[in-house]
Amino acid sequence: MAPPKSTSSSFATFLIIGPTCFFLGILFSLFPYDYHVLWATPRATSALSSADYFDILETHLKFIHASPPVIARIMHIAIATGLLGFLTKLYKPSESNMLFDGASLVLYMVGVMVYLSNTVKGLRIVTAGVYGVGEEPVGPDGQEVVGREDSLRVMAATNTILALVLVGVLVLQAGQWYAARKEETEMAEMERVERVEKEGKGGKAGREEGRKGRSGKKRQ
Repeated sequence: MAPPKSTSSSFATFLIIGPTCFFLGILFSLFPYDYHVLWATPRATSALSSADYFDILETHLKFIHASPPVIARIMHIAIATGLLGFLTKLYKPSESNMLFDGASLVLYMVGVMVYLSNTVKGLRIVTAGVYGVGEEPVGPDGQEVVGREDSLRVMAATNTILALVLVGVLVLQAGQWYAARKEETEMAEMERVERVEKEGKGGKAGREEGRKGRSGKKRQ
């Protein structure tokens, strides 16, 4: 016997929200490193200069890239778990699934592509320390070569983009839940009104039949 659709949908939603919150937690742990690179300028009285914050971020990124392979595998398992949740919810989709889950899947895939193209590539560049060293400020194709500080800023900005994308996934899932609850409430109210109307009509018909029965007895 197949499980109820609401149960399977709730479990699939859990498969989506779990990895999304997991990744947001990772990005939140990186925010103290990204903040001073992107959003703040050290005060003149600060013990650390702007260059020091870039060094701290670079060291931290190298440490992340040197993590054991099991860390990357856990990340990839979490990504696959989220995709499994989307595939489960979009199997024989309803209109609500197509709207909310379809948009959530688009945002989720944007996050995956940004992770593969910016984060993974950026970690390799930071670990190797090749920020265009030994190259001209302008490359042979006319494009400007990205230096060390700009590369680290790109890494920090990538984390911000990923956080916004993942928050968008959570907002869409919350919107779907709210829309489903609203629809259930409206359907329950409509059923209640119909039941009251039927009971009212049934009572009226019963009273009319009772009056007809009493009038027939009087004639007899």
